Amino acid sequence: MKTKTLRQDKVNVITLGCSKNLVDSEDLITQLQANDYEVVHDSNEEDANVIIVNTCGFIDLAKEESVNTILQYADVKKQGGIDKLYVTGCLSQRYKDDLEKEIPEVDAYFGTLELPGLLAKLNADYKHELIGERVLTTPQHFAYLKISEGCNRTCSFCAIPLMRGKHVSKTIEALVKEAENLARIGVKELMLIAQELTYYGLDIYKERQLPQLLHALAAVEGIEWIRLHYAYPSKFPLDIFTAMAELPQVCNYLDIPLQHASDTVLERMRRQITQAETRELIAEARQRVPGIAIRTTMLVGFPGETEEEFQQLCDFVEDMRFDRLGVFQYSHEEDTRAYDMEDDVPAEVKAERASRLMEIQQSISLGFNEAKVGKTFKVLFDRKEGEHFVGRTEFDSPEVDNEVLVSAKDQYVRLGDYAQVHITDATDYDLIGEVVV
Repeated sequence: MKTKTLRQDKVNVITLGCSKNLVDSEDLITQLQANDYEVVHDSNEEDANVIIVNTCGFIDLAKEESVNTILQYADVKKQGGIDKLYVTGCLSQRYKDDLEKEIPEVDAYFGTLELPGLLAKLNADYKHELIGERVLTTPQHFAYLKISEGCNRTCSFCAIPLMRGKHVSKTIEALVKEAENLARIGVKELMLIAQELTYYGLDIYKERQLPQLLHALAAVEGIEWIRLHYAYPSKFPLDIFTAMAELPQVCNYLDIPLQHASDTVLERMRRQITQAETRELIAEARQRVPGIAIRTTMLVGFPGETEEEFQQLCDFVEDMRFDRLGVFQYSHEEDTRAYDMEDDVPAEVKAERASRLMEIQQSISLGFNEAKVGKTFKVLFDRKEGEHFVGRTEFDSPEVDNEVLVSAKDQYVRLGDYAQVHITDATDYDLIGEVVV
């Protein structure tokens, strides 16, 4: 019987979870391609004989999706459809011993920082000279730039430090080099991501240096938009707003997960901030950066959350009028500080509260969008979908925020290009417009 050599393998990398996982997958793909592997990403084709599942272990739903995906490919392997199955990422980092017992069909499990070991398992060399270079799985005009790994915060509900470890910043020089490489292949927009952006630099420079990083990245030729994701509100460095106001490349956009507004819930969550302090921070942002779009996420159903505490959250969201808002339902995560508390809010109550909060935000979002009708915005176009070109303003991040739709019947734009768009209509979460010629 003719046997395959490893160099004939085709690898399908499956990415689950957040954009930080996506960057890890892109690094993996880059290394594999440099070792002469044929690699596809999230492919539905059945011609790959090696599957690598990059898992998420953040909350119950994400863990369930990861386990189901592993089981799906384990079954394919049993039936002879693939030769090798490897698992990496957060779920594997956190539950490796359990997974090895429960799903032994997987050839090997790897944690979040074990890329060299995974490559070695595939007889591939880890090429240090490729650090800072990446094959993109996103459209070529935008990319995620992970500025640090891990988190030093002690939020009682969060298992991320268990999976990603302590905060470790990349140097400004390394990030500028990576941004230059991305710009060279056509990237125009950088989404800065981390578990906690505002902590950047504290470990290696002994002071927070996100503003200095923003100035360095803004000087990279070809980068027109820089977007900030996942900032922590407690002790927020206000000089970030100064940099945002000074640098036209930095979008007037801040993703700052607040999680709750009730002081008693915030204390149980160990968020190190009060509602009054949060209000001061949001007011400061809006005063220093007029027109800033603020995205936040809230967590409902935390242990002990009463109807009164939830109503405080609803009132806060009504009053603060965030541009973008997402809602998570609390997931009881073992080994977190909150795990010792009773998960006493029933699942149906969590779901109902999440729905109520999103109804409030839906009305706010519609109001903001209707106020944009008649105005013109710079729009970056991501894709063509059906009869529309679909793009975003500087106030919107891919996949999670609002979009701008332009009819493809009588107008044309190049994907990956910017265009001025006059807004003619609005829905709850989308704008409809015409390209200004």
